[in-house]
Amino acid sequence: MCKFLLPIILSIVLSACTAARLPEVKRQITAELEREQYSEQFTGLLVIDPQTKDTIIAKNSAKYFIPASTVKLFTLYAANKLLNDKIPSLNYVESNDSIYIKGTGDPTWLHPYFKDSTALSFLKNTPKPVVLYLDNFEDGPFGPGWAWEDYQYYFSPELGPMPLYGNVVTIYEDETLEVSPSDFAQHIKRSKPTKLRALHKNEFTIPKFLKDTLQIPFITSPEITKKFLQKSLKREIYLSKKPSNEPYEVLYGIATDSLFKRMLYESDNFIAEQLMLLASSTLSDSLSFKNTRNFILDNHLSNLRQEPRWVDGSGLSRYNLFTPESMVSVLHKLYAEIDRKRLFDLLPAWNSNGTVKKPNSTTEYFIFAKSGSMGNTYNLSGYLKTKSGRIFIFSFMNNHFRIPSKEVRLQIEKTLTSLHDAY
Repeated sequence: MCKFLLPIILSIVLSACTAARLPEVKRQITAELEREQYSEQFTGLLVIDPQTKDTIIAKNSAKYFIPASTVKLFTLYAANKLLNDKIPSLNYVESNDSIYIKGTGDPTWLHPYFKDSTALSFLKNTPKPVVLYLDNFEDGPFGPGWAWEDYQYYFSPELGPMPLYGNVVTIYEDETLEVSPSDFAQHIKRSKPTKLRALHKNEFTIPKFLKDTLQIPFITSPEITKKFLQKSLKREIYLSKKPSNEPYEVLYGIATDSLFKRMLYESDNFIAEQLMLLASSTLSDSLSFKNTRNFILDNHLSNLRQEPRWVDGSGLSRYNLFTPESMVSVLHKLYAEIDRKRLFDLLPAWNSNGTVKKPNSTTEYFIFAKSGSMGNTYNLSGYLKTKSGRIFIFSFMNNHFRIPSKEVRLQIEKTLTSLHDAY
């Protein structure tokens, strides 16, 4: 009898010890958040147990913060609601002995990472003349509040209805200089660059000795899209200012989750923005971030207690304002609506060094989350696995600090680790 009772007694003792520690852990975290470091910045933290609905820790959880790339969690929610398991790659209709096409915002056409050929193969194999309509895009090439000087950097390509090559020029050295799309090779000069690209021209300047692969956004236009399509398809493309009035069909491309993972693991701003356009293609004939945002807020997130100021899909804009409570609410919905294995496969592991892109199989990770950083800002929102196997949902937001971001990340890890160990 004793050998059966012993494990039960030990379990009761351990549970009692853990329960006794919990108030102390909460006090320690609360005290830590009152340290001088935090008096010189703005910090918010919310941790909940989704099973019991208990609030574990809350500080400034209803206050608004600049979220940076944690906005991508809202993009994930919106895109997951509106898109199927494969992305809509192209809208098309056969009419008047021609095939009329219009973009859906699919970012994978000739993309340097995805290189999807679904739509291109479809167009190559149609014998009818191809008529291209690109005026279904309502937004501008950049989001509101984006820093104008970022136009030359890989993380800020132009947006559009039918982006090709990820809207970037990819340049690397391999005995000779390799350029894709190759049409831009004649517009590249080698010098000590002050700017990688001219502000209003597709003229590029790269270092004399190129060590790494460069990706530089190019200026898009209907004419450039037509030119690149014609070259890829090896056939004439006709631009039109008027779409066909007949109902369009949808051609589906690669798995939607492949875009989600790229967005979350690489914090890919371009993919995030185009996902919002892809989602809007399921709502109307026009592509617009606002269409998707308004639909999601009105129909799926109307119960948020603090309505966010949500102005882009990537978090590049400082106009965005979200609360830790709103972040946790969306994470809670994702937790309830997406299969657990799939959800934790989509979200990267995290530690104080940042996103773990190639997890070590010998390390047991317990933080799965999306980070968001820009000048004086570092946020982390996601899921925490505790030692006992419980799942907590958290949002830890830090704005307006002057210390190195590494110190903020270390503090976040310390706080979350103490919760992991205590529960």
